[in-house]
Amino acid sequence: MVLQGRLETEIEIMAPAAKFFNIFRNQNHHIPNISDSIHAIELHEGDWETPGSVKQWTYTLDGNTPLSVKETVEEVDEQNKRVKFNCFEGEVLNEFKSFKSTVQVTPKDGEGSLVKWTIEFEKLNEDIPSPDAYLELVQKLTKDIDDHLVKP
Repeated sequence: MVLQGRLETEIEIMAPAAKFFNIFRNQNHHIPNISDSIHAIELHEGDWETPGSVKQWTYTLDGNTPLSVKETVEEVDEQNKRVKFNCFEGEVLNEFKSFKSTVQVTPKDGEGSLVKWTIEFEKLNEDIPSPDAYLELVQKLTKDIDDHLVKP
């Protein structure tokens, strides 16, 4: 019985790696103005930049009912442009014992960047499907942010 899993996706974007990384590093409060999948991000403890700060995201999957999740940034790696999030409260934990996501942005030779998302999870039981809808959400979010950052 395999309850733990990992999903990954890589997305090529046109935006510079530093600009994209900065959105997740210390400007996530702008995301609701960028993507229609994210409705709100509220700060509950700490600040927008410090690991350990608590934020609540309100979002939709597949255009359905709004959902929410509280997360904290576990780790920020400035050099490798990587942020690791830990979800600790919200609807996602109705099906998963643990749910973590990591975004890493790598500059490409020439123009653009490569965004890699990793979702690590542990299901509450073996009948629960993989969280593919969350992978689709981060893919859409990545595209929305890229479009925002490169528009003239």
